[in-house]
Amino acid sequence: MTMNILERNHVTILGSGSRTIVFGHGFGCDQEMWKLVAPRFADRYRVVLFDYVGSGKSQLDQYDPIKYGTLQGYADDLLDVMEELELKDSIFVGHSVSSMIGAIASIRNPEFFSRLVMVGPSPRYLNDLPEYYGGFDREDIDELLEMMQLNFSGWASYMAPVAMQNSERKELVEELEQQFASRDPRIARQFAEVTFYCDCRGILSDVNVPSLILQCAEDSIAPLEVGDYLHQHLQRSTLNQMTAKGHYPQLSQPDETFERIDQYLTGL
Repeated sequence: MTMNILERNHVTILGSGSRTIVFGHGFGCDQEMWKLVAPRFADRYRVVLFDYVGSGKSQLDQYDPIKYGTLQGYADDLLDVMEELELKDSIFVGHSVSSMIGAIASIRNPEFFSRLVMVGPSPRYLNDLPEYYGGFDREDIDELLEMMQLNFSGWASYMAPVAMQNSERKELVEELEQQFASRDPRIARQFAEVTFYCDCRGILSDVNVPSLILQCAEDSIAPLEVGDYLHQHLQRSTLNQMTAKGHYPQLSQPDETFERIDQYLTGL
């Protein structure tokens, strides 16, 4: 049974420390997004990486559009991996939507989590003005989803530079575009719909695990207002403003990303 879960989610384990760090990837990507950061923890921690079903080298035949029609389905993936590895009091590092997936999982099974580290998180991407600014109008998301359906490769080439925001480093934009383009278009579109239409604001008060919010500078996906909102509504949270630009600091600024996470964990 253990092998089934580990194979299903293409689980990778590095190091053998007494404490475990689990890294979760965001929409349109896979565990390779952490290749410049996660291995640097392996000298002191047991490091666990995985792909959500439908992403990366996960078993695509296990994808169920009903299960993965909400973020809860992805939280179930995370909890499955943690349960199979018998993890307790682990540190979960989630990028982008994975931050909210980790929050959902921590509410359901708090014993698995000692800390949440959220990199570029957002509880709601859509604006709900005047009370909440998420960065996107519904028309923006509708157009994005339509582009994904009509011209998937065109969507990938459009979205990569917008999200990466490091135009002078074309190799980063190309790497992200390849990540996007390599996804199954049908699965990627549904994951996008689930991600960009989600509203996790109502669960924030139920998150009891201490958290670090890593807010990226000039992030087109999760603007500064979102980081402030999360800090205000997540009890026991720490807000840390990064100098890294864009939505993928683990690629564009891996040194800073590692150092910010390490400093937080070392200071506990």
